[in-house]
Amino acid sequence: MADQKPPRLARGEAETVRALLQYQRESLVRKVAGLDEDSARWSPVGSGTSLLWLIGHMADAEVTWVLRRFAGHDPAPPSGETPAATLTAAVDAYRQVWQRVDAVAFSGAGLDELCRRPDADPPVSLRWVLLHLLEETARHAGHADIIRELIDGGTGRLRLRAHLP
Repeated sequence: MADQKPPRLARGEAETVRALLQYQRESLVRKVAGLDEDSARWSPVGSGTSLLWLIGHMADAEVTWVLRRFAGHDPAPPSGETPAATLTAAVDAYRQVWQRVDAVAFSGAGLDELCRRPDADPPVSLRWVLLHLLEETARHAGHADIIRELIDGGTGRLRLRAHLP
């Protein structure tokens, strides 16, 4: 896996958040590229966290935060998040969620707009929701990096050790 750097933009806040969120989404999906089903389901930790679980979890997180809490919709869960889902189905479902979420979050709603279904007091804004998803996706992409490295040595990062004495 080749290392990819995040986009550098001199644009508005919403465009910048969208670009960085998309970069992290794609980073997470790259961690599962080329894996077989058993490897995608393998968990090195007692919590059961696997690459397949991480993909499903992030799809569910985006649905929960943007579609349910911010927009007030009652969407069906992403089709790829069930334990029996294949890796391909989970990735496809996650990608479909991106499109649905982006259509709601970046279609003219202001970043200061509050969630229609707040889950806590005080309610949070769309800005908070998107930045939370950005940090959550980045956090889990890091977990995925470690799990992938344990599976087959792939990290998605340049191997700096090769350049050290």
